[in-house]
Amino acid sequence: MIPTPPLRHRVDRQLALGAAAQLTVLASLGATAGLGPLGWLVGTAYMAALWILLAGAARRAGSTTLGPADLITLARSVLVGGVAALVAQGIAGGVTPVVTLVVLAAVALALDGVDGQVARRTKTVSALGARFDMEVDSFLVLVLSIHVTASVTPWALAIGAMRYVYVAASWMRPWLRGALPTRYSAKVVAASAGVNLVVVAAGLLPHTLAVVLVLATLGAVSWSFGHGVAWLWRARGVRADDGAVAPVALSGPLPAPRSEPAR
Repeated sequence: MIPTPPLRHRVDRQLALGAAAQLTVLASLGATAGLGPLGWLVGTAYMAALWILLAGAARRAGSTTLGPADLITLARSVLVGGVAALVAQGIAGGVTPVVTLVVLAAVALALDGVDGQVARRTKTVSALGARFDMEVDSFLVLVLSIHVTASVTPWALAIGAMRYVYVAASWMRPWLRGALPTRYSAKVVAASAGVNLVVVAAGLLPHTLAVVLVLATLGAVSWSFGHGVAWLWRARGVRADDGAVAPVALSGPLPAPRSEPAR
C-alpha cells in the first residue's frame, strides 16, 4: 500500500506541477514564437515568485491542499505567465506573436468565470482562493496594459498600474485595507478591463477607436477604484489586535460586508 504523502507536501507537489506546466508553455513559445532571453527570464521569475507567494499564503491560511477551483486558477496563472513572457519579448525589441498572445490571454479570461463556479459548486470558496484569483487577474491586466502602452497609447499603463498603486497607498493609509462590500458594478468593470485590453491588443480596431476604448476603460477603472476609496473613507476603522482594519460606521448606515469571498 502506497503511503499518503504529508499534507504539506500536497501543496508543494501541486505547485511543482504548476511550475512544470509553466516551463512547458515557455518551451512551446520558444519553439513556435522564438521566445528570447528576456521572455524566458520574465516567465521563470514569474513562476518562481508565484510559487513562493502562493506557498507562503497557503501556509499562513493553514491550507493543506489547493482545491479544484484553485487548480483552475493555477492553470490560468500559467497562461498569464506565457502572456508576460511574450510582452517582455516585445519590450526587448523582438517580434510579439499577437495571435498567440491574444489566445493565451483570452483563454485565461474565459477560465476566470469557471473557477468561481467550481468553488461554489464544490463548496470550497476560501479567502485564499479569492485572493489568488484576484492577483492573477490583476497581473494579467498589468501585462496587457504594458503591451497596449507600447502599441496604442501610454494611458493604458494606468489601467494595469492602478491596482498596485492602491496597494502601495494602503501601506501608508491602513484604512484602505478595510473590507469592501460586494458590488456588481465593480465586477463588471474588472472583467471588462481585461476583455477590452485583449480586444485592443488584437489590433483589429482602428487606432483612434482603440485609443477611445482604452480611455473609456481607464475612466471606468478610475471610477470603480474611486468609489471603493470613498466608501472606505466613510468607513474608516480602528486597528484590530491582529493589525487588520475593522470598518466602523461614522455616519449613517453602511452596506454590510460580504459574507464570503467572491472569486
